[in-house]
Amino acid sequence: MVTIINATFLNSKRHNIILQDGKIVDVTDESVEKTNIIRMPDHVYVSPGWIDIHTHAFPFFEPYCSVPDDIGYKTGVTTVVDAGSCGADDIDTFYKMAKQSPTRVLSFLNISRVGLKVKNELADLTSVSYPVLETAIKKYPDMIVGLKARMSASIVGTNGLEPLKMAREYSDALNIPLLVHIGNAPPHLNDIANTLKQGDIITHIYNNKPGNNLFSYLSSIRKAHERGVYLDVGHGTASFSFEVAKKALEQHIPPHSISTDIYNHNRINGPVYNMATTMSKFLALGYPLEKIIACVTENPAQMIQQEKLGTIKKGAVADLTFFTIENDPADLEDSYGESLHVEKQIKPYAVMLGGEYYELD
Repeated sequence: MVTIINATFLNSKRHNIILQDGKIVDVTDESVEKTNIIRMPDHVYVSPGWIDIHTHAFPFFEPYCSVPDDIGYKTGVTTVVDAGSCGADDIDTFYKMAKQSPTRVLSFLNISRVGLKVKNELADLTSVSYPVLETAIKKYPDMIVGLKARMSASIVGTNGLEPLKMAREYSDALNIPLLVHIGNAPPHLNDIANTLKQGDIITHIYNNKPGNNLFSYLSSIRKAHERGVYLDVGHGTASFSFEVAKKALEQHIPPHSISTDIYNHNRINGPVYNMATTMSKFLALGYPLEKIIACVTENPAQMIQQEKLGTIKKGAVADLTFFTIENDPADLEDSYGESLHVEKQIKPYAVMLGGEYYELD
């Protein structure tokens, strides 16, 4: 049994968190005896373990690849969700590798069996097979949380909406969510949004692609939101605009989840770097801290149907992220080279991952 003493929650109240066998046993103000004690400094906050719902954690397909722990627990993220790097052809390899990582690794399965082994995986629809998807999902139900379809012109070629229609059909048959990447048209965002149903996810929602962004088709996005379609950030190298994110806040179109679309290049060279930097951008834009934390904890857990993650309560998985808010002025960039001056930054301090404690550099 382990007890986190003096854990400061977002409401500034301090509690003790008791952990045993990888689970949260209790959250209490009572003194606890005969346990291993980890005492938190007063300036350190605790939240459920951060979940990055859009990453590229399969390390073998350049350039969209990384090692899970480099984008995971070492940066304060306890769960990375790969966003379709891997298709059914390589899911065995990914699963075996994922089980060797301290970071919890989940995955949206690319509807193309080859995944990002090629850059236009949906230009050839012979690579999309329902039996192949069904077999992979039945084999790895503890890892695969949904299907992924990348719907932009360079990826689908001349196939238009057909890959999405196939993904929609397969998602319904398999009863799992569908994560859809939006990019350059065609297909157009309104046609994509109109195809999606409750529980599906649009990623790159704050991109600024000419004529194919949130405010190009605001009515369709609002209607999709009303149907229960989730909106995900998916920052990435080319898909996040400060201008669009700020306007979205003003017009009350907040994201359900904040994610990075991180891989080696934008981790090392920016503009993403890590989850904490992405969260700090939203803090500087005026998004409330409580909403930001919800967008990397309870909301993504709900979106991928992982009810034991994203919460601090009895019976939940013992995944926690400890972080500080530092006075650390900096100029940060979005995906379009626009700069935003920030006064404060969110910094990860430590993580608890399945009951194992890792203090971070």
